[in-house]
Amino acid sequence: MGNLLAIAIGSAFISNVVLSQFLGICPFLGVSKKVKTALGMGSAVVFVITLASFVASVIYKFILVPLDITYLQTIVFILVIAALVQFVEMFLKKSMPSLYQALGVYLPLITTNCAVLGVALTNVQKSYGIIESVVNGLATAVGFLISITILAGLREKMEYNNIPKAFQGMPHVLLTAGLMAIAFFGFSGLK
Repeated sequence: MGNLLAIAIGSAFISNVVLSQFLGICPFLGVSKKVKTALGMGSAVVFVITLASFVASVIYKFILVPLDITYLQTIVFILVIAALVQFVEMFLKKSMPSLYQALGVYLPLITTNCAVLGVALTNVQKSYGIIESVVNGLATAVGFLISITILAGLREKMEYNNIPKAFQGMPHVLLTAGLMAIAFFGFSGLK
């Protein structure tokens, strides 16, 4: 149990996928204009990464390793992720059309979000079992959700600030993300 807690805290805060590993930057910057949209994207990423971690781990352990075809892991993981994103996209389009419209092009981009593939490959690299993989995937996704929600909240607050012309738009977003990364670096003492 202690090992799972260490994996969860490490994945969510210490090795935050966006602010420490710099994976998943495209949706992090693109969908973080409003908190509601950021929460929707973060929730979709939580679902996809957690489920992808489980499915990829099962496929790796019970198919790729016994057949000695582990060299196909990246291709197989990409196919698993693509299928899961299609499922999420169909679900959101049917049940939450406003969120589906708000996420726009960023929802299908979860398929190519390197954070999702990065978690699946990290699980293999660290020789995690199925339960450890799911915990790592869930915690990593929660870390993404926390990061994107904080950035969205900050962007909403800064929207009406008097910002010098040279820093308006993406420069102040990148500076804010950099300051967030420095703040999350403070969690590195928890190891």
